[in-house]
Parts: sequence; C-alpha cells; structure tokens
Amino acid sequence: MAEFVLNNASVVVNSVDLSAYVTSVTLSQSAETVEDTSMGDTARTYVAGLKTGTIDLEFNADFAAAKTEATVFPLVGTATQVVIKADSGSTSATNPQYTATAIVTEWPSISGSVGELATHNCSWPISGTVAKATS
Repeated sequence: MAEFVLNNASVVVNSVDLSAYVTSVTLSQSAETVEDTSMGDTARTYVAGLKTGTIDLEFNADFAAAKTEATVFPLVGTATQVVIKADSGSTSATNPQYTATAIVTEWPSISGSVGELATHNCSWPISGTVAKATS
C-alpha cells in the first residue's frame, strides 16, 4: 500500500466490528528513556525502557444492539482486545493488522451539543505489547 487516504480503516473491539462508526483512529506507541550514565562518561547516555501505548477512537454514536454503545459500555473497567488495520482488506505486508489489549478506562455514553452529531471519543491505554501481523 503506497500513500493513501485513510477512509476504510478496520476497528474491531471485543470481537465486534465497529468500523462503520469510526471517524478517527490512532494507535500510538512509545518507549521510556532510562538514563544509564556512569562515572567517566562525558555526556549522558540512555537505554530504551518499557513501552507504552494508547488507542484513541472517535465513533458516531449508535445505541442499537451490537453497535457502539451496546458493545463498549459494558467493557468500562475491563481489558479487551482491539484489532486495527489501516484498510479493511486482507492482512498483508502492506496492510498490517495490529492487535492489542486495551483497558477501557473511559466511555462517554452521550456526547454532543444541540444540532450536532452524537459521538463517543475515547482514549484507552494499552496493556502489554502490540502484535503486528502481516499475513
């Protein structure tokens, strides 16, 4: 997959495909920096520490069975699997699949203003590592 417009991402939460309701998805990972400078060094030195990550999602709200609210509301306070791909097509080297365990720490059941589309915006920390599959 070359450069592309993100308009067909796949997001599966707790084995439920919510892709049709996703308006934005971000999977972020980083690693802590741990200083290991010792006597005799003339500059600070570092090693990579523990990794951390988050999954940021924005959904259009839907309260029907097996849709956004019905799927995520019962998960608040639990760990659940989230699977993300840039395109809903087959998993491949150019369309990798990322699988993570997210802690559902927040869920805005109702969010919006008069005359606006009702949405759910959330940010969940990742517990453990993110698996990347290319086939």
